[in-house]
Amino acid sequence: MVRDAETIQAEIERARDSLAAAVDELTTRANPKRVVDQGRQTLTATLAEPKVKYSLIAVGALVGLVVLRRLLR
Repeated sequence: MVRDAETIQAEIERARDSLAAAVDELTTRANPKRVVDQGRQTLTATLAEPKVKYSLIAVGALVGLVVLRRLLR
């Protein structure tokens, strides 16, 4: 099957546009500021869960009591 120059040129243009879109998407995903912001949001959401929040409060209180006990001995 013989393809003419216009068909080949059109395929090249489509491939170039597709590649440009993929590079733009990767650039957006790999932006360090975006990655940090997303990590911060995930951490904040996780710490806001009652199960996690109250567990951390309990551990902090227990550590505080142990430190006080050691200081007062």
